[in-house]
Amino acid sequence: MSSLSERLTRGSASPSQVDHARRLVADWQLLADLSFADLTLWVPLRSGAWWCVAQVRPLTAPTSQPDDLIGSEVTGADVEPFLQAQREGRPITEGEPDWSGAAPLRREVIPVRHDGVVVAVLAKDTNLAATRSPSTLELTYLDIAADLTLMVASGTFPPRMLDDAEMSPRVGDGLVRLDASGTAVYASPNALSAYRRMGLTGDVVGSPLAEVTRGVSADRVAGEAVAASIDAAVAGRFPEPMDVENDAATMLVRALPLQTPGGEEGALVLVRDVTDVRRRDRALMTKDATIREIHHRVKNNLQTVAALLRLQARRMTEPAARAALEESVRRVASIAVVHETLAGSREDVVDVDDVLDQVLPMLGDVTAVGRPARFTRDGAFGELPAAAATPLVMAVTELLHNAAEHAFDGEPGTIVLHAARDGDDLVVRVRDDGRGLPADFDPAASTGLGLQIVRTLVTSELHGTLEMGPPAGGGPGTEAVLSLPGAGRPRR
Repeated sequence: MSSLSERLTRGSASPSQVDHARRLVADWQLLADLSFADLTLWVPLRSGAWWCVAQVRPLTAPTSQPDDLIGSEVTGADVEPFLQAQREGRPITEGEPDWSGAAPLRREVIPVRHDGVVVAVLAKDTNLAATRSPSTLELTYLDIAADLTLMVASGTFPPRMLDDAEMSPRVGDGLVRLDASGTAVYASPNALSAYRRMGLTGDVVGSPLAEVTRGVSADRVAGEAVAASIDAAVAGRFPEPMDVENDAATMLVRALPLQTPGGEEGALVLVRDVTDVRRRDRALMTKDATIREIHHRVKNNLQTVAALLRLQARRMTEPAARAALEESVRRVASIAVVHETLAGSREDVVDVDDVLDQVLPMLGDVTAVGRPARFTRDGAFGELPAAAATPLVMAVTELLHNAAEHAFDGEPGTIVLHAARDGDDLVVRVRDDGRGLPADFDPAASTGLGLQIVRTLVTSELHGTLEMGPPAGGGPGTEAVLSLPGAGRPRR
């Protein structure tokens, strides 16, 4: 199904109108829950029909629209309430309930105004079969819903989109209604329970909520900030949700102004007990910091090992032994670079391109004496899980080192590292323009330590394949091809 933005664009909406509708849809669960009604958003088409582009059902009442209406069109007499709301710029309530469905419903059509223009209409369908004698809570909900409805019609609701809408308090989490002075005139049972868990012993109703909330905060600065956000909502602004915390609990507070044309001013405050959520967040942050510290220490230890091997290599008089130690230095250093990258990342993924950009200069230093070679890289590896990145970097550096050591006989040459994606597979090519492989060379039977390491890493760790031969496009040299199934899905 197309996105909301695409559906709105079909209705000839401008970019600013699309953004306004997206913000309404991002926050309209609040209105649906307060009004105990299903909401659908409709936009006019050039054909004269109206098209449903979004739908939400209430969490506080049975739905009146069990079918999915998104993508449906209405024409003829059915669009008359939409046109009337568009013309008059005010909510329109249809006269008789609709008895044609499984349950009787009453529809109210609210114009959605933006920059003085009605850009869409909101259909609010209430299931009349679920109506009963309303309680004080339900009457308060409906009263607040009426205010928000008028704010939608006047263009003062919704606010800008929240950064973390999923964590925003819902109506059922806890609701407090404030009058124009900021005094609580109603608090739902869940809201009162949330304040009780924060240590409040008095009553919420009849008290200035900003002062009450400031009083339950253990941090004076945070308490002042939350109190200021509540006062800002009473004054007509839309502050960001904020946490208030003490030793007993943590509560998320979101305040919204209720200011309708000609109506009573005030504010709506939603609260949610997020004690367990914040405790888990802190545990995850501690775990993440611990993992990054481990990667940092492993990197330091590997660098120490590499330094010790380098010192040992300098003391060796046997050329073969020195070369073996220098290769070990290179391998250990490559793994250290991967852990260095993980130590600076907040996820267990590695930017392989960044690691190789650090490894290639190190590889050039090792192969510079007597075996000049120029390394170039094209294509992108992207981000891969650490479990795949470490063996991949080691396999690539082994192939690059082998090419630099054996391809040129001391003459200048070029080695190209290329990465590309073939569907979900990552294909890595290491190509040189050197003398090529011997006619009887079999990479699967090679006893060289470097190729043995590559074969083991590619088959056992990466579950891929290794092929070696002349370059696919012809020309001198050798090309090694690593095909890694499933590694071509970049994490970016």
